Amino acid sequence: MKDRLIDGLYGLGWGAVKKLPEPVANALGRRIADTVWRRRGKGVLRLESNLARVVPDADGARLRELSRAGMRSYLRYWMESFRMPAWDRERFRTDVQLADTHFLEEGLAAGRGVVVALPHMGNYDLAGAWVTTKLGVPFTTVAERLKPETLYDRFVAYREGLGMEVLPHTGGAAFGTLARRLRAGGLICLVADRDLSASGIEVTFFGETTRMPAGPALLAQQTGALLLPATLWYDGPMMRGRIHPPVDIPELGDRTGKTTAMTQDLADAFASGIAEHPEDWHMLQRLWLADLEARPNSSGTEKP
Repeated sequence: MKDRLIDGLYGLGWGAVKKLPEPVANALGRRIADTVWRRRGKGVLRLESNLARVVPDADGARLRELSRAGMRSYLRYWMESFRMPAWDRERFRTDVQLADTHFLEEGLAAGRGVVVALPHMGNYDLAGAWVTTKLGVPFTTVAERLKPETLYDRFVAYREGLGMEVLPHTGGAAFGTLARRLRAGGLICLVADRDLSASGIEVTFFGETTRMPAGPALLAQQTGALLLPATLWYDGPMMRGRIHPPVDIPELGDRTGKTTAMTQDLADAFASGIAEHPEDWHMLQRLWLADLEARPNSSGTEKP
């Protein structure tokens, strides 16, 4: 019953929200965001806890201000996602502006394959639609398997409708396909600021230890592909972003050492973009190891 309810709510979003006039949909998103923010649930409190690492000098009032802006940004992502299938494709060209795209275009022109790695910022689906529409380049990505399965299928259909090839995140099963796409000179886009496997790489992120996926660095090493960090943020009606300089493969060291160094470089690039636009980083889950090691006790509070 719960699975059917969740799937039905998302189906309602894609079916109904996209039919609303845009100002109405935007106002609805802000109202939902503000309501959730005022209730101070686990997601909002976790977002504030995460933002406290990003903006360490922020007092309580500033953190609440950032978390409110963060929830509005997060709901904007969802409202856009529900409405994007009905957008005129020209909007993908005009409503997105990315800086330093020459890194991406030159890498693709060289035929060596490109891995773009992003944090949970802005609307990465909209950035993907910009790539497929303005650059005319298809790409492959990986999606976490959601429950119920019908909800996962909805997300796959939505992203495939935007021109993406979507592979399921099932251990290392997708790695071989991604490597083949890169060897053929293709483009891979991966959200890579939160590890969903048991093989994450420990990195320092805003002064504390967390784990990030090894996949982007390993793919670059194994295939010779260019590894590019990217960050995204909202600016009024626009979504803007930046393609950061390539992450180099170290000349010395074993595979583990190279992977660790490259993943740390990715984390540093992510941190620079998140620090500039913390309200557009949608991290409502535990991320740092110090938080992951906390477990709820019988009273529902957290303890180390």
